[in-house]
Amino acid sequence: MVYCIYFESPSTPQMLAKLLRQPRFAAVKRSLFSTLQLPPPPLQNSALQSLVLSHYRHGKFHSILQNVVASPSLLLTACHNLRNHASHSPLTLDSLSTHYFSLQDLSSQLSNNSLDVQSCCVSVSQQSRKGEALILPNLKLKVVLEAIRIVLEVIYDDRFVTFCYGGRANMGRHTAIRYLKSSVENPSWWFTVKFDDQLFQSRHVDNLCLILGQKIDDCDLLDLIRRLFDCRVVSVNLGRICSGRGLPQECALSSILINVYLNEFDKEIQEIRLKTNEENPRFRENELAGSYSIFHKPLKVFAVRYLDEILIITNGTKMMTMDLKKRVVRFLDEELDLKVDRQVTVIHSAVSEKIEFMGMELQAVAPSVIRPRKSQKAIRAHKKHLRQKQVRLMELKNARERTRKKLGMKLLSHVYKKLKQSNGFKFDFQIEDEVRQIFSTWADEVVQEYSTSVDERWEWHRMLSAGDFLSLRRIRDQLPHELVDAYDNFQLQVDKHLKPVKAKRELEEEMRRREEEEEESYARRTVEDLTRRCIKVEAPIELLKEAVKMVGFTNRMGRPWPLSLLTVLEDIDIIKWYAGVGRRWLDFYCCCHNFKKVKIIISYHLRFSCILTLAEKHEATKRAAIGHFSKDLKVSDADGTEQVYFPSEREIIMMGDRNLSDPKPVDGALTMALIRLASFEPHHRCTAHFCSRSDTAFYRIHLLQNHLDVDPLDEKSWVRGMGAIHDCLERKCAPLCDHHISELYMGRLTLQDLDCTAFVDVD
Repeated sequence: MVYCIYFESPSTPQMLAKLLRQPRFAAVKRSLFSTLQLPPPPLQNSALQSLVLSHYRHGKFHSILQNVVASPSLLLTACHNLRNHASHSPLTLDSLSTHYFSLQDLSSQLSNNSLDVQSCCVSVSQQSRKGEALILPNLKLKVVLEAIRIVLEVIYDDRFVTFCYGGRANMGRHTAIRYLKSSVENPSWWFTVKFDDQLFQSRHVDNLCLILGQKIDDCDLLDLIRRLFDCRVVSVNLGRICSGRGLPQECALSSILINVYLNEFDKEIQEIRLKTNEENPRFRENELAGSYSIFHKPLKVFAVRYLDEILIITNGTKMMTMDLKKRVVRFLDEELDLKVDRQVTVIHSAVSEKIEFMGMELQAVAPSVIRPRKSQKAIRAHKKHLRQKQVRLMELKNARERTRKKLGMKLLSHVYKKLKQSNGFKFDFQIEDEVRQIFSTWADEVVQEYSTSVDERWEWHRMLSAGDFLSLRRIRDQLPHELVDAYDNFQLQVDKHLKPVKAKRELEEEMRRREEEEEESYARRTVEDLTRRCIKVEAPIELLKEAVKMVGFTNRMGRPWPLSLLTVLEDIDIIKWYAGVGRRWLDFYCCCHNFKKVKIIISYHLRFSCILTLAEKHEATKRAAIGHFSKDLKVSDADGTEQVYFPSEREIIMMGDRNLSDPKPVDGALTMALIRLASFEPHHRCTAHFCSRSDTAFYRIHLLQNHLDVDPLDEKSWVRGMGAIHDCLERKCAPLCDHHISELYMGRLTLQDLDCTAFVDVD
């Protein structure tokens, strides 16, 4: 069958690709791309789901590797996902084949399942210490890993339970924290499941392939995943803190594989939750006799899992929680063959004890702790502010009246002068009409203002009704009836429009209603404090202070201190490095209740440590550095314009619970420094994914653990819960362009977004 496509104007590959997205051209799409060598367009979400679901038959997905993963469109989509921080230059098949690898050859290798995984892996060994080498994938294999991850995400994302977070779009740490703060009610007992430090062995990989085989009928794809594990380019290490940290030793595919492996555990917890809800239903208020004195708390089980971190919460008894913990540990041990650290996996009281989860501290507290009432000092300050506001309004009102009086007298004198000069003659224009209109407008405003003021109406009513001598019978009989009736009608109109009895009654009613609402609100808050518990999320301030002290931001007394390791950098790079650490911390902990304390650490310790570092570099005083850079750390870029990279004090004060998304952790930026080499090396292409720029400079990686000569695996010498970059990258040199080195300093880029296999050794 031959297909002919005609265009009225000269056709372009982009127009043809847009036309071929239609379903009727799906049969010729692949052959046409291979014939004309047209770049396949990146797939959108709807097209990606349609491509994957088109191979779903009889309850399983068939030929995924050959027809989906090996699709040039999907591989190009994976390339676009990896280059999200690269330049906006178009990514085509020609540019890929010229500078990197042939996408068509990669598609052919995947279709035939002939991809040599071993040749795409690079072993990076340690220089100073004896240890296990780090296996990293090259850029070609990273595209394959990203393509597999995209397909598995389409297949399994809708099958994951609602409390599964991490490794999913829009389901990160902040989303889990928002669920804990808004949906968990009255927690009484909780525990976290801690795994032993264990690497996925062959039996775990076989079990993972069996789980994948329940939905995917593709032996080639499962064989490729096994080879990836055998080559150690993909690894799942439970019990460590490198999951979801953006560190180079972590593979992006590992997150979704952890979710797939623990999906059966999630379903088991979901069944326990549903069964508990059925056995303990929620009653409505009208179904409870005397609902004002009875507080019904249905028994519930809550769960949150972020990759390999698991938190189980109950509002029942401790015995019930112990039985639940035994069931959870038994299921992980027997069904999933995972070893749980039983010494750490213990039950804690949610009210009296804090628990660590996802790098934050959780505790159940009364609602008044989360939303505290105003203190008496704050109430007095608010009333004082209202009084000052009323005084300012009264001053403005008096000033407006004085201005109107002066302007009115000027208008009257001007009109009188013109009429006197006219001697009875008429002008072409009537100024009297304009003056009359102005005074009419002022009069309407005055009347409206007086009618809305209760005090003014009361004063007018008192003056107009005072001395009512016509109420005496002897005087009324001697006066004409027309005069008496007119006066009575006048008094009726005065009482109708100016007597403020009704307005006074409305004000009193409004005040009484406000007092009743305050009493009801106080009673409701008091009852909630006695009967309800919410989860308070806090940042580990002590650990942050310990990390700040260990890195060198502060001295032993806790005061800011210069970081001598960074003095060899340019001024703008020093400020960007500090800004990257500060902004990551602010984004990571913006959902915490004690966010103000985190702001103090950023605004004081990090800011003045940066100022002192700049002062030490230029051999100047702190006052001189502040005078030159200011407290906002302003610096001029290459064009001479001033830029502010570090968040200003006003910006930090205004920060709060903003858009909650999965934040980039700060560990990688905190434990690494990039020092530019002074020697002139030959130009290399930038190591950022699919960056074609060759105007690069070499930057040497200096790791904090080697600078301090400590072991990150030792909890006594390292900050607990803080990750570390693998020692194999110590003193490696990365060629980077000015755009990507800036992104790396600012924390918008991690080493996982770079091709670490392209790093070189420079003496």
